[in-house]
Amino acid sequence: MIDFNKPAYLGKEIDYIKDAIENSKLCGDGIFTKKCSQWMKDELKTKHCLLTTSCTHALEMSAYLADIQPGDEVIMPSYTFVSTADAFVLRGAKIVFVDIRPDTMNIDETKIEDAVTEKTKAIVPVHYAGVACEMDTIMGIAKKYDLKVVEDAAQGVHAYYKGKALGTIGDFGCFSFHETKNYTMGEGGAILFQDDKYLEKAEILREKGTDRSKFFRGQIDKYTWVDFGSSYLPSELNAAYLYAQLENADAIDKKRMYVWNFYHEKLEELADRGLIERPVVPDYAVHNAHMYYIKVKDLDVRTRLIAHLKENGVCAVFHYIPLHSATAGRKFGRFHGEDVYTTKESERLIRLPMFYSLSKEEMQKVVDAIYSFPDFK
Repeated sequence: MIDFNKPAYLGKEIDYIKDAIENSKLCGDGIFTKKCSQWMKDELKTKHCLLTTSCTHALEMSAYLADIQPGDEVIMPSYTFVSTADAFVLRGAKIVFVDIRPDTMNIDETKIEDAVTEKTKAIVPVHYAGVACEMDTIMGIAKKYDLKVVEDAAQGVHAYYKGKALGTIGDFGCFSFHETKNYTMGEGGAILFQDDKYLEKAEILREKGTDRSKFFRGQIDKYTWVDFGSSYLPSELNAAYLYAQLENADAIDKKRMYVWNFYHEKLEELADRGLIERPVVPDYAVHNAHMYYIKVKDLDVRTRLIAHLKENGVCAVFHYIPLHSATAGRKFGRFHGEDVYTTKESERLIRLPMFYSLSKEEMQKVVDAIYSFPDFK
């Protein structure tokens, strides 16, 4: 069976974990945490970057730093992971879902302004599959109504919008380094921001409400509890694994792009025959080959194709169930406007195997299995 995902492993990960152990610094904010943060600052041109235990926690930190209060409204797509909404629900916010674009599966930027009310506090664009949302329009709306923008760039590390790294455009950017992502630390994430005014609060929030970060920098002679906070600091062992991957980001990027382009080229015939749709990357976006998906006619075809692929030794999967259709989505949010594309497009989408160690023979097996589907003959 060809797995849907295998975490990348390039060789130095174990050496760096051993280094972390021998340096007797396992609890975080050691040399590898700092190296990972510095890599992102330098590579992605962000002023501040704090490694976190997950993208979920980066989103939660963003909700705190954006001062989301009970009764505030936050606009986002329904086609996303639950953490995108949960982070703001935990602050007492009401989630306002708007429709997506059928081409990129991203939030439809033309639907956002109509959803703004006097209670709106933030917009949360989700860069699906590492393809950028139309950020100029979103940032323009945010400026007009004095709203915060929190980029859910969980899938968008090393992807770009008009030359700017995803996660560096809004007030806050949130990354994921989960094992399914391009670069991984098992579980982990990062929060990015440019404004200095958030740094001290972010460090305190991340360090259980203490000023421990200042203590480690030698700015104070002891640390204490100064505000509310939680434990958002990842283990140094996780950071060590991640740094080995960031050092080899170009190699990972090159291989994933090769896989993405292989699928895209080989499946062109089915797209030309109108049997599938392939991913769309707008001119303003440079994607990171996080995911390769196809869309089929409807839910019935998708269900049968996934079963067919499994029978042929290929693990392919669908993705999100729209949040507004879930029990919690109805409880904590509402859908503004008409659901023209969110549900329909989500029911058509299939994700193909995509990982660093995927061989050319395995890629061809995936393609052959798709072509052998009876509906496509």
